[in-house]
Amino acid sequence: MATLGVYTKKHKVTVVGSGNWGSAIAKIVAENAKEHPDLFEEEVQMWVYEEELTVPPTSKHYDSRSKFSTQPHKLTALINHFHENVKYLPGIALPTNLVANPSLQESVHDSTILVFNLPHQFIDGLCDQMKGHILPYARGVSCIKGVSVDSEDVRLFSESIGEKLGIYCGALSGANIANEVAQEKFSETTVAYDPPPMDSRNPTPQAGTPKGHTPSSSQLDLTAINEHKDTRGKTSRVKLIVPPHDLPPIDHSLLKTLFHRPYFHVQVISDVAGVSLGGALKNIVAIAAGFVAGLGWGDNAKAAVMRVGLLEMVRFGRTFFSNSVHAGTFTEESAGVADLITSCSGGRNYRCAKMSVERKITIEEVEKEELNGQMLQGLSTAKDVYGFLKKRGKEDDFPLLVGTYRILQGEVKVEDLPDLMGN
Repeated sequence: MATLGVYTKKHKVTVVGSGNWGSAIAKIVAENAKEHPDLFEEEVQMWVYEEELTVPPTSKHYDSRSKFSTQPHKLTALINHFHENVKYLPGIALPTNLVANPSLQESVHDSTILVFNLPHQFIDGLCDQMKGHILPYARGVSCIKGVSVDSEDVRLFSESIGEKLGIYCGALSGANIANEVAQEKFSETTVAYDPPPMDSRNPTPQAGTPKGHTPSSSQLDLTAINEHKDTRGKTSRVKLIVPPHDLPPIDHSLLKTLFHRPYFHVQVISDVAGVSLGGALKNIVAIAAGFVAGLGWGDNAKAAVMRVGLLEMVRFGRTFFSNSVHAGTFTEESAGVADLITSCSGGRNYRCAKMSVERKITIEEVEKEELNGQMLQGLSTAKDVYGFLKKRGKEDDFPLLVGTYRILQGEVKVEDLPDLMGN
């Protein structure tokens, strides 16, 4: 377990995002910050996109005599008063040391660890607003599932954040349904973080070392070590700043301390690309699983789809991120096979695909009828992955991923899926 030792400063943590999953992660982080005062400042900031609302009648906090129930109040005021996100995570008590803040710039001020948990379409705009307001040596963890794909490239959200802000950012992903995690039902997750060289070489202060003397094993010009490799094995365009020596190093041990709870077990690995790809590609496989479930083909057919899908997820990672992806990330970690199982059992991509076959309508129609304006990530990912593979002439290497897209386009029938997979 990480320990402060002779480090004189503590990490300040901010969670950027306060939706369903953002609030659940903020709860975990705040619980651990309070339990480990040697490593973290007790107060954890949570940036909230400000809204106005009244406490709904279904809430345990509803009181017809209370101004909170009869007059609109800012969401941050409600969260800080009731210690509950009454809109996005109702019924779940949040730690009193978690403070909702409507100002993005104020919430990230002086924070050394930034946890990103918001819809991916807001990343660029929010990062632009954060520029100049964060510590240059801050580090991040993205809880935003998936990747950004177009015909030209596959980009990890964690690396997009890192490049925008000039920091290093890892990723967190797994078989994590937010409400179940918030209710403290047992689950697992995977944190992927590959510490930059300047962080791992950061000399550890040693008790008894004479003032002004650097241990001989650590006589390095750390200011010159500002380069690190990205997930493609290339030198990153981001020139990192070395964290102060009086801060505990942000390594696997510290991140496990920050995120691990008795009900939320954490495995920390270095494969950021594998964890990110797993969160994206599993949505396409879940659509295919939903298709065969809608036909009533049973569990054997769904298992076959999942097996082939898992193989193609591994193949995709090894083909396009060969310098960093490990097959074990997909076959052994929560971010891989466990998340795939959950998504193919009851996730929204699976459910909507199943209903589209049963109702004999397009999945886009089901999306409009069932999701109240929310979007299926699997639809856009299937389209983008297909375009990416087609441009490289790799369609034949990924028959399930490509076949699922062709079914969505109406080019082939769902009943053709076994033949497509066989090819």
